[in-house]
Amino acid sequence: MASRKVAVIVGSLRKESFNRKVAKTLIQLAGQKLDMEIVEIGQLPLYNEDDDANPPPVYTEFRERIKGYDGVLFVTPEYNRSVPGVLKNAIDVRSRPYGQSAWNGKPAGVITASPGAVGGFGANHHVRQMLVFLNMPAMAMPEAYIGGVAKMFDGDNLTNDSTRAFLQTFVDAFATWVERHAD
Repeated sequence: MASRKVAVIVGSLRKESFNRKVAKTLIQLAGQKLDMEIVEIGQLPLYNEDDDANPPPVYTEFRERIKGYDGVLFVTPEYNRSVPGVLKNAIDVRSRPYGQSAWNGKPAGVITASPGAVGGFGANHHVRQMLVFLNMPAMAMPEAYIGGVAKMFDGDNLTNDSTRAFLQTFVDAFATWVERHAD
């Protein structure tokens, strides 16, 4: 299988974010199947349509960078039964100006992780709702909700073997998904 480039968007800005740790684990597990890298989103100012005629340079850089990827993996916590504002903002920045979205057609995957038992179910499905509108084919299975994540890491090292096995299954399926749907 050819190695495809995948942007990993982490929906948390916390330095010790569990979702960032999950993302790093997925990058390791992808091996040669996918060339995955985290694309930072915390530097993006809040989207304002008034800026479309003269966007901040950081918007342009982010938009151009995303164009270079074959697929996108969203790894996010759940805030108040939805997505963190920073993730929604990044999605909005990249989808605008209207009609010029570089998300269009890019295969996507979604993983949510939470210390709680539900594993970010609400956020996962809110991202999926946005992907439908953005015309991003989202991998349906396996669904990925990682509950109890706070007890699964020693530093950045995932210590839960069953979760590691599941993440391997997920990233293998995602590699196939990207290969099947990338331009």
